[in-house]
Amino acid sequence: MKETLRRFNFTPKKSLGQNFLFDPAIIDRIVAAGEVTANDVVLEIGPGAGSLTRCLAESAKEVIAVELDDRLIPILEYTLADYPNVKIVHGDILEIETSEVFKTSEVSTSEVYKVIANIPYYLTSAIIRHLLESKTKPSLIVLTVQREVAERLCAQPPEMSVLAVSVQVYGEPHIVGKIPAGAFYPKPDVESAIVRIDLFAAPPFASGEGTDQFFSMVKAGFSQKRKKLKNALASGLKIKMEEAEEMLSKAGIDSNRRAETLTVEEWKKIKRK
Repeated sequence: MKETLRRFNFTPKKSLGQNFLFDPAIIDRIVAAGEVTANDVVLEIGPGAGSLTRCLAESAKEVIAVELDDRLIPILEYTLADYPNVKIVHGDILEIETSEVFKTSEVSTSEVYKVIANIPYYLTSAIIRHLLESKTKPSLIVLTVQREVAERLCAQPPEMSVLAVSVQVYGEPHIVGKIPAGAFYPKPDVESAIVRIDLFAAPPFASGEGTDQFFSMVKAGFSQKRKKLKNALASGLKIKMEEAEEMLSKAGIDSNRRAETLTVEEWKKIKRK
């Protein structure tokens, strides 16, 4: 991979969070975590120089690789020339609805797909949110992320966060394993991990209104760190303390608890009038 980058006089940009995976053992572990088979369609975000892409292509039915950096497109075309089942898309995944990606492919949008990627760490939350809130959601997500973020994604009460609740309402995350810094070029300054999110088959909310209410409640609850839930909700939702206490009472939740202690199911029980 390094030789290919040198051939094209390519220098990774720190501003784009470019740390390319090149360790074959780690790449194999990521593909194994995604349980990729010959029937799978895989969406890869930020393929970089194509090291993970090649491994995915050897196992999957089709790989759609979305790359933002136009400097990498000719490198990907060179690296993946022998893989006709790879479709390279130049664009920003955060600006693209996933169903639109499949319009460039022979794959039907009704087909189940997986997301497997080594993403820029500074975009982790934004990318996960984009995937989970998209109209066409994946069945499975496997990502390389900062280890600290992986731990936050998988947190349980009493250490929950907005990020943990936002992910766990859509699926079940778990850490597959750690990744040494030496598996990347250039080496990142943080520790890394592979995280897998198995999305629930049934949608968590019956309507968009239910989704909006849930997340406004969660954000309000976490708006004042380590404050009692009744205080945080009253302040965050701009309602009277009595109304916040009544909402929590109807949900069977002690109003003196803190947001970090609530489970996802408890958050779903809290409703405004």
